[in-house]
Amino acid sequence: MHSSTSNSEFARVIPDVPWRAVLTATALLTFAATAGWELAARAQGYGPSPDDNADLWAEQRAKVRPDSLVLVGTSRMLFNADLDVLEQALGRRPIQLALAGSSPFPILENLAQDESFRGTVILDIVPAMFLAPGGPPMEVSQKALARYREWTPAQRWSHAIGKPLDAGLAFINQDDLALPKLLERIQLPERAAFKSPPKLPPYFFAVDGDRRGRMVPEAAVIGSPLQQRVAHGWLPLFSPPPPPSFIPAEQFMAMMGQAIEARFGQTARLIADIRARGGKVVFVRMPVQGPLVEREEMLAPLAATWHRLVRENAVPAINFTDHAELSAFTLPEWSHLSAPDSVEFTKRLAPHLQRALSHGDATATANLVMPGPVSG
Repeated sequence: MHSSTSNSEFARVIPDVPWRAVLTATALLTFAATAGWELAARAQGYGPSPDDNADLWAEQRAKVRPDSLVLVGTSRMLFNADLDVLEQALGRRPIQLALAGSSPFPILENLAQDESFRGTVILDIVPAMFLAPGGPPMEVSQKALARYREWTPAQRWSHAIGKPLDAGLAFINQDDLALPKLLERIQLPERAAFKSPPKLPPYFFAVDGDRRGRMVPEAAVIGSPLQQRVAHGWLPLFSPPPPPSFIPAEQFMAMMGQAIEARFGQTARLIADIRARGGKVVFVRMPVQGPLVEREEMLAPLAATWHRLVRENAVPAINFTDHAELSAFTLPEWSHLSAPDSVEFTKRLAPHLQRALSHGDATATANLVMPGPVSG
């Protein structure tokens, strides 16, 4: 006797509807919604480009070989260094590992701990970012390193599949247009017990597959809405947060001082490790202008930070203020070069890098800190 619940008696009732028409309507609606969102993204200034995410960074980190030329630093290195120019000048194509909004210290540490690495590191140093003992700048680099160390086959495949879509569609922008990022834009009233963190600047640059960053044209137009938003977003970001209420201010400042002091010693050991294997390290201080100069000096005085790092590590150091030809550019939003200017800047920077890499460290440092002639 068959059970009343036997599968042999089960029959699914399929509605009698025009499935072909339903499928066609669904496809048309999906296409219309996608096209609408794409047009809206482009109207806001977005364009097709790879997401500068942890996957793209991990892909570049995986390309590092024992003798590679590696660029490490903040968004200033990402925007200002033209990879084609450097490849032509230095004979090797650099691998771009700079990260926007980051402290490059964890990346330097990762390369120093890689026993196989004996190449060259060109290190962009913004003292307040490099010496940050914790917080978002460190977390940006740590997140990228975590993806590189734990990059699964599924994540690699997802990244590979997504690259063609990134190249053709503007709305696939995880940094700005993903739902969590859109929700962060909602303006909420401040409360007495909580102050919202400063907003990151809006989308104003794009990268290619090699992570060569370029400022979008609108951001380079002085007075444009995007240029104004970006420029006036820097000062809040370069303002230190108040000390936590559960730690006395004096104790907190002492802890920060100890952490920063430790960073100097850690940096010296990491650079010594790279040099002991035959590697080279060159410091570069990229251009900065406007109110950011005073703000950065307030946060991390050059005499106590940049100059100390150069002195204690005895590496070649290129400071843009020491060379008129490197200081002769207008930074639209005070912190980065426009895309066309970044090419010319790199052409002017390249001879300094050539000298730094062809001389002994102490000699190169002595040569490079002196002002150089203006070149065309």
